[in-house]
Amino acid sequence: MSFTHVYTRARAFVLAAFASLLGAAALAGPALATPQPMPAPYSFTTLDNAGDPTFNQLLGINQSGTIAGYFGSGAAGHPNKGYLLSPPYGQANYLAENFPGSTQTQVTGLNDHGVTVGFWSPDNNANNMNANLGFYEVNGHKPHTVMFPTDDNSTPPVDQLLGVNDRDVAVGFYTDGEGNSHGFTYSIDRHRHRFREVTVSGATSVTAAAINNRDDIAGFDTNAAGTTESFLLSRWGNETTLAFPGATSTQALGVNDNDEVVGVYTNPDMTMHGFTWTPRRGFTTVDDPHGIGSTTVNGVNDQGVLVGFYTDAAGNTDGMVATPQQSRNQH
Repeated sequence: MSFTHVYTRARAFVLAAFASLLGAAALAGPALATPQPMPAPYSFTTLDNAGDPTFNQLLGINQSGTIAGYFGSGAAGHPNKGYLLSPPYGQANYLAENFPGSTQTQVTGLNDHGVTVGFWSPDNNANNMNANLGFYEVNGHKPHTVMFPTDDNSTPPVDQLLGVNDRDVAVGFYTDGEGNSHGFTYSIDRHRHRFREVTVSGATSVTAAAINNRDDIAGFDTNAAGTTESFLLSRWGNETTLAFPGATSTQALGVNDNDEVVGVYTNPDMTMHGFTWTPRRGFTTVDDPHGIGSTTVNGVNDQGVLVGFYTDAAGNTDGMVATPQQSRNQH
């Protein structure tokens, strides 16, 4: 597996539900969506780290506007290098964050209390078969590796932490020897360090990508028919399936405390579009004007500010921030 996120090549991330932590989940039907979703009213800004202006991905944003991301494509000789970006956004406000001794690092999520999560690798192989090891870091102190305890890891192993809430509960996944993904939660609290498996009804492969402060989890899975669809799993075990109308796949990658879910969907013509979804409004398409047909939304804070990335006309991957042009009644 490439060290770079699966969805940077096939635009896929693995995510799972919260059933084992929260009790048995009650399966809901597919989420209702607007028949013809309308473009969202956002102001778009491109943000690229000068360390590699040809490849940046912004993956998470907290309430103060600090962004988690990385630069570097992950191809041999172009390793991923993690960073945080604080407002006001500019080259002077990028802070490198790389696991000590690593060859590659991605910072994938952060909370409001100085905790960051992600994954690192000792490799940068030409065939992109690199080990992935999850990690967390608390207030800039020594980071710690996180590997789900199992005897059935893939070769090389793939463990990633993708998001974390203010209760220091992280979510992620590991890949088994058959290539299936398994979502999990991990309690970072130094007295607990507890794993919980995340499962989705009827899924053969699950990725847990994001968790909010209500302990609701968003992610995506592969169902028995082989279709990639998304889910929102509440802390009470209620499971909502999210499938963008007409899309061949839907991947939820972020969620805020208002249960606004963000991600990417793929159309039959292989174009990729960012989306937001709320229980009231349903789906809304989000396309950066410089990357229509190649936009991914990866994170959202409670103000509705989105982060992600797109591919520009020159073939570069650019970091994206989308700010709502006016406050929206989402609930």
